[in-house]
Amino acid sequence: MLKIKVKKVYLLLIKCQNDMNQKWLFEITPKTKLIDLNLKEVWSYRDLLMLFVKRDVITLYKQTILGPLWYVIQPLFTSLIFTLIFNSVAGISTGIIPPFLFNLAGVTTWNYFKECLTATSDTFKKNEQIFGKVYFPRIIMPMSIIVSNLLKFGIQLVILIGFYIYYVAIGQNIEPNRFIVLFPMLIVLMGMIGLGLGMIISSLVTKYRDLTFLVTFGVQLLMYMSAVMYPINLMKEKLVSVEEGYDYSWLVDYNPLAHIIEMGRYMILGQGTVTQFGVIYTVLITLVILFLGIIIFNKTEKSFIDTI
Repeated sequence: MLKIKVKKVYLLLIKCQNDMNQKWLFEITPKTKLIDLNLKEVWSYRDLLMLFVKRDVITLYKQTILGPLWYVIQPLFTSLIFTLIFNSVAGISTGIIPPFLFNLAGVTTWNYFKECLTATSDTFKKNEQIFGKVYFPRIIMPMSIIVSNLLKFGIQLVILIGFYIYYVAIGQNIEPNRFIVLFPMLIVLMGMIGLGLGMIISSLVTKYRDLTFLVTFGVQLLMYMSAVMYPINLMKEKLVSVEEGYDYSWLVDYNPLAHIIEMGRYMILGQGTVTQFGVIYTVLITLVILFLGIIIFNKTEKSFIDTI
């Protein structure tokens, strides 16, 4: 009897040892790296990512009368107002490109960046209850916003294509540039810079709540400095005066968003000014902003729950 019990204990010890040697499916450890995307863990939570995307799309216009039609109304009315004010009243020329189509292309491109920035800039504050109760890779939340906004951008892009076909049908001499195949990469750049800036602002909002009120105002000012409603060359000309001795063209040259908007119009409409410096500078500054956003976001998520 004693031998049987000893044998059972021995087998039980062996089983426990084998269980201890097995790897855990998930292991939660404190982050020690400044840049730690942990893409393997993010991929394992891909279902949660899609649930957040679905939540963002469904709840945004829930219990509204027009619903997703706001995706269409907003860029159309904005482009119409820009056309009336900047082209009809102010007399800004858009060359051979119809002013409304010129503005619609700029507004459509700008809207994706704006929505990504404003939504991600409030990540910690809006989701403090979820973050305080459940563990998951926090970066999934801002990433879901970038993905969900692609739906809105896709709808507005279809509207842009519809008006493009209309103007071609009535005889306007416009055609896309051969670099149109690189347009998806431009979308990625817009998403990356919106994600990076949004994570930086979101991290600062945990301590400085006033930034929440400044984001909307700042985005509006940034739009006017990003050549959304006028050609980038015209803007640079107006910012330089030899007689009065000032040169503020650097506000455009060093604004990556102005280059992104101009590149978008150049690809879609075949008209615009794209320089090698603008392309290289935009890519580099976008990567820098994204990495800074990841570093600050990772650092903030460790202690934000104590300061939010």
